[in-house]
Amino acid sequence: MKYTKNIIFNFFIVWEQRKLGEICKVTKLAGFEFTKYVNYSNTGSILAIRGINVKKGKFNLQDVKYIDNSNFSRLSRSKLQEGDILFTYVGTIGNSAIVPKNVNWYLAPNVCLIRPQDKNSSFISYLIQSDRFQHEEIPKWITTSSQPALSMENIRKFKIILPLNSEQQKISSLVSKIDKLITLQQRKEKQIKLLKKAMLQTLFTTKNVPQLRFKGFTDNWEQHKLNSFLVEYKKKTKINNQYPVLTSSRQGIFFQKDYYDGNQIASKNNIGYNIVPRNYFTYRHMSDDTIFHFNINTLCDYGIVSTLYPVFTTNNQLSSSWLYYYLNYGNDMKRYALLQKQGGSRTYMYLSKLKNMSGHIPSVKEQDNVAKMLLKIDNLIALQQNKTKKLENLKQFLLQNMFI
Repeated sequence: MKYTKNIIFNFFIVWEQRKLGEICKVTKLAGFEFTKYVNYSNTGSILAIRGINVKKGKFNLQDVKYIDNSNFSRLSRSKLQEGDILFTYVGTIGNSAIVPKNVNWYLAPNVCLIRPQDKNSSFISYLIQSDRFQHEEIPKWITTSSQPALSMENIRKFKIILPLNSEQQKISSLVSKIDKLITLQQRKEKQIKLLKKAMLQTLFTTKNVPQLRFKGFTDNWEQHKLNSFLVEYKKKTKINNQYPVLTSSRQGIFFQKDYYDGNQIASKNNIGYNIVPRNYFTYRHMSDDTIFHFNINTLCDYGIVSTLYPVFTTNNQLSSSWLYYYLNYGNDMKRYALLQKQGGSRTYMYLSKLKNMSGHIPSVKEQDNVAKMLLKIDNLIALQQNKTKKLENLKQFLLQNMFI
């Protein structure tokens, strides 16, 4: 037995070391069972939970297989129950999640079943997710051939250190409350994103009059070529590392070292790179799927990008903020990009081509109203994401400090 002080509840408790196989049933779907008795299909009502469906304490059911036409008389051992823990043991090892109530699920390959004898699944599941378990206990039992894997025998040998049942319940309850708050925040974020998507669809159409208008605006959105509004910026670096290297991606604009975890992948000699002043646009002028993403430099007074990334700004007849949303989400841009595809796998959108695009442009005042509204929605999304991140960090702190 081991005595330790719980830093959260502030008292000394007894933790007892056991092997996972002593307190849980650990099993998997045998290869012959899968081959002889399981029939996958893309439709149905009975799910086979595979390794790809288990991730970071939750089930991801975007890519699922159904087994309604399987021989269930031979699959009783793999029928899942409420409270079962599923654990990935091949390839991406260590993901786990608890089976909820009222589901008709069965075990599939590459994920094993852990069924606690005392039904306290939450504590075992959180313990498996803890930093110590993920980085110290699991790795020492992994065997590597063609890919990393764990045998059922080795999973049963996992050392589990348990407090009294009452303490297990307190710890599980606390972390579970954090999980529920995270889910709530993610749901709020999703709802706001759906609102933004609906507004973009009604604002940026291919018609002269959008479905969604602000009060007081009735004029048509007039068609103009972007050449009337875009101003190319042609200055290039004259010395190496003159300004920070930027990465313009579909996720936004970043300092390249931040984007690549401390590494800079640009050429060691970046003389001749395009300079991007603050609040100017840049984008990658070629795409493998006809999608182009335009970013505005809000990171620094001057940054630099490869010559594959044109740089431009707008004149006083076009709001940069409005143009950002219009180019990235508008139907005019999507249609125009499709027209540029001419054989081969890549589509090119040189700045000269972009300038030649004809778009539906509202008055400057209406541009400002649209941009301000969308920016407020983006700020709300960022706020929800920040709250979610803080809760996830809190959960990680608990998992690191409440399990030994």
